[in-house]
Amino acid sequence: MTENIAEPSVSMITRLSPAKLNLFLHITGKRTDGYHNLQTVFRLLDWGDYLHFSVSNNVVISTIASELSANQLCHQLLILDGAEAITISIEDNLIFKAARALLAFAIQSNTLPEQLAKVHITLDKHLPMGAGLGGGSSNAATTMLVLNEIWQLNFTCDELIKIGATVGADVPIFIFGQDAIAMGIGEELTTIELPDQRYLILMPNAHVNTAKLFAHPKLQRDIALLSVATIQNQYADYVQTLTTPYHNVFTPVVTSLAPAVADALSYLQGLEAQAMSTARMTGSGSAVFLPLDTSVATNKNLVAKWIADAPCTAYIAGNLKQNIQPLDFLSSK
Repeated sequence: MTENIAEPSVSMITRLSPAKLNLFLHITGKRTDGYHNLQTVFRLLDWGDYLHFSVSNNVVISTIASELSANQLCHQLLILDGAEAITISIEDNLIFKAARALLAFAIQSNTLPEQLAKVHITLDKHLPMGAGLGGGSSNAATTMLVLNEIWQLNFTCDELIKIGATVGADVPIFIFGQDAIAMGIGEELTTIELPDQRYLILMPNAHVNTAKLFAHPKLQRDIALLSVATIQNQYADYVQTLTTPYHNVFTPVVTSLAPAVADALSYLQGLEAQAMSTARMTGSGSAVFLPLDTSVATNKNLVAKWIADAPCTAYIAGNLKQNIQPLDFLSSK
């Protein structure tokens, strides 16, 4: 393996790594591989982390006749900053895992380019870990999408989704890049058109281990499977309000184990009448959110008071690629 160094030529790519919300979340059964089948609607947000990719165009690694593994090659090609507090080892970080999975697939499919540019990735983290907002999975997906371009791997969206599913169950939706109905472990995705929406999101300082939640005896794992057509046609039952049978199966378990989540959800439930919507938890927690009617979302004084009175950090966010104009008073506590 050789490293070619010329006059430095660096380009910078910055991408939003968006958060997601689960408008509802059902578990429909346990699989033979130990995972659980789920059914949910993912909503992507215009708010999240940012990833900065600094590409050394004239500092490249030759892969010709290389016998390095994907893991070794990844260490040669990547520098990662801003993720030191997330994992002790870089190899455990989802950004590194995503890059490694891309390289492994390219090696396996014999499509690895003869030269690959070195990339310095800087993570500007805003989404807390364990909030159910998909931060780590979104980081992984954003990394895969950008490195697929930088390294000219030319994998299709379907191929990237397949690779992403090996990194994490929520990675595929962020590669898909649009609101979707999800089934399986989250990799079976169907586009859904939803009205533009803003959300009041609370992020209590709490975290419950996901494995512990899935093993909890009170977790409901046998929700009846709904057809895709039913979910598409009944969006009014879970977008603004939450009507039976739509719910989040993790809510009663998480709120019983994490008082801070219960308090945050209770606070939002106290606003439901004014907001004309139903508060709920996203993913397996700990973040909770309240959909906002347009007339409520544009009431500057009211929303500012709700944020100020919240028992924990609060944000206003909208859906990704929304057609409504951004508000000038979106703020956090």
